[in-house]
Amino acid sequence: MPIRALPPLLVNQIAAGEVIERPASVVKELMENAIDAGAGNISITIEQGGKELIRIVDDGSGIPFDELTLALQPHATSKITTSQELDAIATLGFRGEALASIASVSRISILSRTVAQTEAGLVEGEGDQLSQPIPAGGPVGTAVTVRNLFFNTPARRKFLKTDQTETGRIVDMAESVALAHPDIGFTLSVDGRNRWELPPQQSPRNRALQILGTELESELLELQQEERGIQLWGLLGKPNIARSTTKHQRVYLNGRLIADRTIAHAIKEAYRGLIEPTRFPTIVLFLSMDPALVDVNVHPAKSEVRFRNQAIIHGTILHAVRQTLRDADLTPAFDLQQSVTVTPNLAIPPPLPREFSSGMSTEGTSSTNAPAARAFVDYFRQLNPQQKGFVFSEMKAAISDVDPALAELSEEDSAREQLLPSVRSVAEALQVHSSFIVTQDEHGLVIIDQHALHERVMFEKLKQRLDSGTLESQRLLMPAVVEVNQTQLEALDKLRDLLPRLGIELEQIGPTSVAVHAFTTLLFERGVEPDVFIRELLEKSAAQTASPEPEMVLHEVLDMMACKAAIKAGDRMSDEELGELLRYRESIERSSNCPHGRPTTLRLSIQDLEKQFGRR
Repeated sequence: MPIRALPPLLVNQIAAGEVIERPASVVKELMENAIDAGAGNISITIEQGGKELIRIVDDGSGIPFDELTLALQPHATSKITTSQELDAIATLGFRGEALASIASVSRISILSRTVAQTEAGLVEGEGDQLSQPIPAGGPVGTAVTVRNLFFNTPARRKFLKTDQTETGRIVDMAESVALAHPDIGFTLSVDGRNRWELPPQQSPRNRALQILGTELESELLELQQEERGIQLWGLLGKPNIARSTTKHQRVYLNGRLIADRTIAHAIKEAYRGLIEPTRFPTIVLFLSMDPALVDVNVHPAKSEVRFRNQAIIHGTILHAVRQTLRDADLTPAFDLQQSVTVTPNLAIPPPLPREFSSGMSTEGTSSTNAPAARAFVDYFRQLNPQQKGFVFSEMKAAISDVDPALAELSEEDSAREQLLPSVRSVAEALQVHSSFIVTQDEHGLVIIDQHALHERVMFEKLKQRLDSGTLESQRLLMPAVVEVNQTQLEALDKLRDLLPRLGIELEQIGPTSVAVHAFTTLLFERGVEPDVFIRELLEKSAAQTASPEPEMVLHEVLDMMACKAAIKAGDRMSDEELGELLRYRESIERSSNCPHGRPTTLRLSIQDLEKQFGRR
């Protein structure tokens, strides 16, 4: 068959296959065009999942009358003029493919008017047939109407899902675009009914909460940081609202929704050990940086980008997200009547209430003023649970305002006050069913899973020792022999460089057997059998279908070691062991979750207890 040029319609339909995957793709492209046009309000209307009708109306700058036909031509755009501008693209659209691709697989009309025009212009297209623009009535801005999507490519239309499914994808896409532009108002109408309305000039936080759900407000941590020319802002979901899919994980670069493996890996690493490996955090993250440092021209749908320096991006996001999580109280609270909620995080304790101050006499004695007493109790209820009591310096300063004589306490008194809450928690702790520890903090009743918490403690101990060298090893008087298959032997080859660091010495002594000559001392002390551990380790490693990264392998092996060495449910603990475990909870990072991501601790608030006993 001879080589020949393809007809323009077929060229555009091929391009449409890359750019216009489904109705949601049309909505995305048209919304981005409206945003680039400087719109303050954008209206989206769809019918039958977008298959029969998609209409996007904006109040932006509009298209001049004599450029309407050109707007539907392939690779015609007002966004760039030279090849040099490709190195620093600041607009959402720039290829000039969207309108031409949409027109090639639908019946399209564009009604547009600029401020300089007294009347609007209308142009219509169907496949490769375009009309000449005609004068028409219309406000400043642009209205794009797309009907009968894929009418002339029935094979493409056949692969579309049900109207309900396609509508859901359009709603998700519209919300994702709207989330990045809180200064613009959006309305969405589905089959004649108003689905949602987002007012203009919202703050980024309010826009995100309106889309994600205001009920999540107490479960989202705000991140704000600027480092190495990269500005970060976002809302990070606490571990207990992690989801089974990445649907609620949105990342934006300079206002553009992107999917990037480098960023996804940084987020996953930041949450490692806080959520189960099969779950994904709820997160909205915005990056702002110099457009010259990123290439957005690597994917037809502009959903993927390429960073000039991926290592900097990865490190910056990993550090920012991890630090925000580290600074927060991640202990989940549970409602006796409703689903899990989270106690709000207060980075700084509230000021001493005025009613309490006014209830203090000048002699330094408390009056019997009831409002003052209630205010004092409320003050303690608002304290950050991480503080495990009031901040001495804050209280000293507040009391000093009432009576300077009350603030004359020594540094020794200050230290004793700061240590007292932890000592009190240990003394009042109770082991229940040899599985759970019940104690209290300033917010209420605290219930701890002893195995999950001790597993986190052991993990951090192992990791800390490994960071300073290799784990201490103990040689066996008689080697422990483990029978293995060929797949497990191959897995052993992948672990050979890691095992000596863990204090484990293995040797293959036969076609299907290995001998354990030395084993980790810490595991020995916890009664872990070498042959049982090695057999399970090789089985898990052999079950890996992909080649995991070395840091992931190390983390999983430490997880397994910590789980084996930890106190089990049903193990009775002495008072000394119980006290030591609670003290570790105060000192280690991420004590709210075990290495596998399960919670170690739950809190039942004072308010819920009072409600259940009919006191409020």
